[in-house]
Amino acid sequence: MQRRGWWVVTLCWLALLQCSMVSGQVPAPKKMDLHWQPATATWYGSPDGDGSDGGACGYGSLVDVKPLRARVGAVSPVLFKNGEGCGACFKVKCLDKSICSRRAVTIIVTDECPGGYCANGRTHFDLSGAAFGRMAITGENSQLRNRGELPVVYRRTPCKYPGKNIAFHVNEGSTDYWLSLLVEFEDVDGDVGSMHIREANSNEWLEMNHVWGANWCIIRGPLKGPFSVKLTTLSTGRTLSARDVIPRNWSPKATYTSRLNFKL
Repeated sequence: MQRRGWWVVTLCWLALLQCSMVSGQVPAPKKMDLHWQPATATWYGSPDGDGSDGGACGYGSLVDVKPLRARVGAVSPVLFKNGEGCGACFKVKCLDKSICSRRAVTIIVTDECPGGYCANGRTHFDLSGAAFGRMAITGENSQLRNRGELPVVYRRTPCKYPGKNIAFHVNEGSTDYWLSLLVEFEDVDGDVGSMHIREANSNEWLEMNHVWGANWCIIRGPLKGPFSVKLTTLSTGRTLSARDVIPRNWSPKATYTSRLNFKL
């Protein structure tokens, strides 16, 4: 197992220990807050770039291709929520009518910006150069980027991945005794508040532990596939169950696509 695999396993053990010490309650379902709120925004990378590779959510190369490409964004800890905010979608627009258009850019949380503008409890978005420039009126993209930090407003927006169903990526290092999953292409809420798996020929849902970013794991075994996966969103508490989505002969680093997704 490579160093990254050992590191993720260690985090999973720590998450399991923490969960055994804390008795949590499942929050009641709620509606997504779609009201505009004040924040600030900056940009990073090349002026017309799509943003950074990877990111603290663990999506890896997904951020380099559509539908995530150029829509990725890093957010401050108040929105990152220790990784449980990963996958959430936001609309962001700037306010200076002399240079800002009325358009709002849609971004997907794929990374965290823990310091600088993002520190001290501030609500901040660090956007790709391309996304930041799209907030400008026609021909003023460069001038807007030259402003540096901008006051903006933001709100949640339902995530939309046309033609995509929820997929589960089996993380590197997973075994029959330690299984780690990453959720991809989740419509509407985008985020994950809890995850459970169910083994073959079983009626028991086994709780997974949040490790880091958008990654969840379970230490138990030997685990026997195929596995059904149940996820509950963080924002509104919606639940979806994908039956036998991970096959009996699953492989680490493979991605398995369900036939389901959330609907508005």
